[in-house]
Amino acid sequence: MKEKHTSLDEFYKQAEAFTGKPLESLLPNGIQQDVGHFNIFDIAETIRSVKRRHTMPYNRRAYYKISLIRGKNRAEYADKVIHVRRNALLFGSPKIPYHWVPEDDEQQGAFCIFTEAFMVKNKTGIILDELPIFRSGGYPVFEITEQQTGEIGQIFEKIKGEMISDYEYKYDLLRNYVMELIHYGQKLQPAATLYSGKNASARILSLFVELLERQFPIESTGQRLKLRTAKDYADRLAIHVNHLNKALKENTGQTTSGIIRSRIVQEAKILLRQTEWNISEIAYSLGFEEVAHFSNFFKKQTGVSPLQFR
Repeated sequence: MKEKHTSLDEFYKQAEAFTGKPLESLLPNGIQQDVGHFNIFDIAETIRSVKRRHTMPYNRRAYYKISLIRGKNRAEYADKVIHVRRNALLFGSPKIPYHWVPEDDEQQGAFCIFTEAFMVKNKTGIILDELPIFRSGGYPVFEITEQQTGEIGQIFEKIKGEMISDYEYKYDLLRNYVMELIHYGQKLQPAATLYSGKNASARILSLFVELLERQFPIESTGQRLKLRTAKDYADRLAIHVNHLNKALKENTGQTTSGIIRSRIVQEAKILLRQTEWNISEIAYSLGFEEVAHFSNFFKKQTGVSPLQFR
């Protein structure tokens, strides 16, 4: 059974309920199919429905999303819970499920959604999933100052203005505004997450992360992790396992095995929360030969059994 992703069609069905507006008025004017998809929404218009539902649906989306949220809220991203006291900038990707929960009545801001096809038209050749901001295990939610909120708000206002303009090349401008938001977020990240590639160990870290993330998300019970140990990754990178461990320790403070374990636990939590797969199916997809081995691993890492977590 394949894990469910929220498609654009499903998003717009939800958006009709969020805003109380007909579908025709929500779709962007003049966008052509070969451009991909892009749209922007006002959070104040959606918050009434969110409050009725208590949360936005917690699942993987089939699109990317950038949100500027003014107000106290809680963001749940993969297996992390982040409490935001005032203002937040949130990045969502198709790889990782998330939702946000408003915790006061002052929620304002905006969010934009876009597909990979929309950004492929960007002549920079940037691949979204290779950017640090969209990597699993990164920093997708930022609590921001009033000054930063104002600066980001100005970008969203430009986006709103361009969406209703008749400018022939407006979607080129919109892609530039999206990239401006992405770079703004990446500059907010801790320096350790922005792999510069200026030295050998940073390059090894970057290649390791790329290999690790290629295996995720797990989307069907027939999919299985192929690389599970530090030696598996070292062999694939054609370096000695001690060299790999040294490079990762220098750049992250963690061992190779520790990073792999954390990522497997993160995916296990997602599958336990997001799918109806039985424990045996989840264990198999994560590379465990025996359910007992997976259960012991999960309990050692989290303090609870898979069934207790579910």
